[in-house]
Amino acid sequence: MSEILKAEEVHKNYRIGKRTVEVLHGVSLSVQRGETLSVMGASGSGKSTLLHLLGGLDKPDSGDVQFEGNSLVSMKAPKRAAFRANRCGFIFQSYHLLPELDVLQNVILPSMAARRKDAKTRAEHLLDRVGLCGRMDHRPMELSGGEQQRVALARALMNEPDLILADEPTGNLDSHTGENVLHNLFDLAQSEQLTLILVTHNEDVARLCQRELVLKDGKLEE
Repeated sequence: MSEILKAEEVHKNYRIGKRTVEVLHGVSLSVQRGETLSVMGASGSGKSTLLHLLGGLDKPDSGDVQFEGNSLVSMKAPKRAAFRANRCGFIFQSYHLLPELDVLQNVILPSMAARRKDAKTRAEHLLDRVGLCGRMDHRPMELSGGEQQRVALARALMNEPDLILADEPTGNLDSHTGENVLHNLFDLAQSEQLTLILVTHNEDVARLCQRELVLKDGKLEE
């Protein structure tokens, strides 16, 4: 396997009033193409911050994040936005579906900028893979939490990304529903040959990945 993502001595602080909160203290990480990796840590340990930096949603105060050897930190905003749209898919604990759109429209949405001619076919295929082919014309509020998260999973894969970043994807779900969502996630990651980085505080979820890391005191540990 070849390296797809790398973080080098990443530091990130936040200002809260007059106080500086140190979150990440020199995090370094290498991820191989096709690998499944979990990052565990207590609430407030900086897991989501790390994921946002790896996906180009935010920039570190110092250090670098590279995707396929290209620095996300030095990329201009339009190129970084194109990376997020086409090469990286995000799944969040809160589903972030647009309530005014139906399920099919929510999944198609990321493809609109790329003007994919096969967008409808691709979205229908993904919804079938996650067991929601019969719910395509429903609005998000007509779905259960688990169904909404499966829609969010399909949406994340719409543009055939290489990398999926999942932030507590089962955090709002009961254990049985969460298991179903994880089954869909890992099944699709394998069949579409994706690299998956999953942030969680659940040890059972973390063990599903090939490699487990722990974020503690602002640094990663094996």
